[in-house]
Amino acid sequence: MTQNQPAPATPTPVAPSEGPEQTTRTLLWYGAVAGPLYVVLGTAQAVFRDGFDIRRHALSLLSNGGLGWIQITNFLLTGVLTITAATGVRRALRGAPGGTWAPRMIALYGAGLIAAGVFRADPSFGFPPGTPDGQGAVTWHGMLHLVSGSIGFVGLIGACLVMARRFTRAGRSGWAVYSRVTGIFFLAAFVGIASGAGIALINITFTVAIAAGWLWLSATTLRLRREITEASAT
Repeated sequence: MTQNQPAPATPTPVAPSEGPEQTTRTLLWYGAVAGPLYVVLGTAQAVFRDGFDIRRHALSLLSNGGLGWIQITNFLLTGVLTITAATGVRRALRGAPGGTWAPRMIALYGAGLIAAGVFRADPSFGFPPGTPDGQGAVTWHGMLHLVSGSIGFVGLIGACLVMARRFTRAGRSGWAVYSRVTGIFFLAAFVGIASGAGIALINITFTVAIAAGWLWLSATTLRLRREITEASAT
């Protein structure tokens, strides 16, 4: 090499954080965050909003009143996070059992959340304060809220059952049972709230089912993140 000849450029190593595996882990992390965010914001409103009674009122009713923007934002933000997580699930399960329908079902759940935020639930059962007791009139946006929520719940139930099958094939029987039980429990609670809104036991059971569904999504996305980490370490 002559004195004036430039030295060959040294390839710049790619940082681990820039790789596709890290991108997938980041996308899955959004799924782990969405549930706690929804539950914390929903619980805080249920405790501090005047006139709200979890025994009689569904969390969707929090979209009404002067502070209704908080629950609307909750729906929209967690919906976006859930759809983002679905992208991570698709990447994590590409070419594997469940890799087609699990992310689609999770994305459907996220889309239902966003639509539920766009189309506000109708005031009912005395909330917000000043609303007559009982179911009340159903408006077009209230009807679309119910339809959106129903479609989203079908997505969550479907995701649980698809992942249960995937975990069974992978030999993870505990996760398979957990996913299947969560999906069936949510389905039963959903049928109950559809036929008996305003009844204390049904309302509380449905609220528990929502929390259980979010817990499952967080646990599952964290499980997939761990599988990616373990696979990259071998």
